[in-house]
Amino acid sequence: MSGLTMPPSDKATLAKRAEIVADMRTIVPGEGVVDAAREMRAFETDGLTAYRQLPMVVVLPETAQQVARILKYCSDRNIKVVPRGSGTSLSGGALPLEDAVLLVMSRFNRILDIDYPNRCAVVQPGVTNLDITTAVEQEGYYYAPDPSSQIACSIGGNVAENSGGVHCLKYGLTANNVLGVEMVLMNGEIVRLGGRHLDAEGYDLLGIMTGSEGLLGVVTEVTVRILKKPDMARALLVGFPSSEEAGQCVADIIAAGIIPGGMEMMDRPAIRAAEDFVHAGYPLDVEALLIVELDGCGAELDHLIGRVEEIALKNGSVTCRISQSEEERLAFWLGRKAAFPAVGRISPDYYCMDGTIPRKELPRVLHGMRQLSEQYGLRVANVFHAGDGNLHPLILYDANIPGELDKAEAFGADILKLCVKVGGVLTGEHGVGVEKRDLMGEMFNQTDLDQQMRVKCAFDPGHLLNPGKVFPQLRRCAELGRMHIHRGQMPFPDIPRF
Repeated sequence: MSGLTMPPSDKATLAKRAEIVADMRTIVPGEGVVDAAREMRAFETDGLTAYRQLPMVVVLPETAQQVARILKYCSDRNIKVVPRGSGTSLSGGALPLEDAVLLVMSRFNRILDIDYPNRCAVVQPGVTNLDITTAVEQEGYYYAPDPSSQIACSIGGNVAENSGGVHCLKYGLTANNVLGVEMVLMNGEIVRLGGRHLDAEGYDLLGIMTGSEGLLGVVTEVTVRILKKPDMARALLVGFPSSEEAGQCVADIIAAGIIPGGMEMMDRPAIRAAEDFVHAGYPLDVEALLIVELDGCGAELDHLIGRVEEIALKNGSVTCRISQSEEERLAFWLGRKAAFPAVGRISPDYYCMDGTIPRKELPRVLHGMRQLSEQYGLRVANVFHAGDGNLHPLILYDANIPGELDKAEAFGADILKLCVKVGGVLTGEHGVGVEKRDLMGEMFNQTDLDQQMRVKCAFDPGHLLNPGKVFPQLRRCAELGRMHIHRGQMPFPDIPRF
């Protein structure tokens, strides 16, 4: 290192970082602190891999008391903190900042209690979504939210993003299946919201926390609702000559008062990719495929299956296959659950969007996406939760071709603008993060954003928790409503994109 000099500011920054790392090691001893650049590479991005940033330091606590000490330390010294679960977020919600502590909750991975009489389970936030169902299924129970990433995504991240899944139409999102949380505020205070009871008195703080994207506090324990498995479940695999007809069928099924356990839709590119990947028996001569699952007792299922078949025929269905066994039903879902990795086999890269629309607008939005695909010259594969209007268009591109990522992002932004235009919202379960941050103005006016920011200020007045996410502009908490702070006037992280 002889002859190498650093500006005083760099030396000061390195010294401050070394001090923070040393102090973190006193709070989390052993191997709970990672500060070598090579080892931190594993944490530089989440599921939105176009954006990457090394954190200042990675800390992996094991107890709520350690989390509290870390947050109190950072609050006292004005140090930013980015919470992270399994890193499966598709909106950049867990993206690190170079001047922030990355607080990784993966060591909180135990199921603490299963309470069958009260039909709930108490788990730590690092427990994977699927592990909850696996732990209770021998007693005939399951955990209803089931995002496609359930084998890897953690329950803490589900709470942060209000995740859904293929069965959320009938059984609800995470918000409908979480009864309570233990969380740590930025000042180090440990608080509990809700519990094992169905409803809590007072303000719906649990509702505010669910879907708050790590901006309000760090969850250290979650009490979830577990449900008894239905007596029976059968699925219909229905093919259509166009996506518009399939979309209209979805709207008509709900309008008829039928609430399926799940209702998913895939278009031709997604159908072919999934079938080539898992060989689920999907028809390859249709433009759109609906998977409609119905559950209940045998007589009820027979009646509902007949009604769905009738509605599908009125909308031009050309194929209809009804599962005759549990293995066949699971095979129908296997293709849908594997659709995202399957699409990765037909394109070097893809950009997964997440907008939600009124069901009756499905045909209009699908037609609009087809026009946008032609405009941008990029293919799109549609895989989405049709029953609740939660779209997951996958925009196919090649990052090695200059300008294609920019086109894919512009294409995605136009899809989300279309969703808002028809009365929908920017996200259903992926969250805003950094991906949709600059589109918030499409859906909210400044008064709306100010009100949201006031909630943030009540929990985190220093803007230290997950800064740079969700809000396109920041306002100082003490001056909200009196002074507008533009991005250039207040430190705001620039997110490196790759």
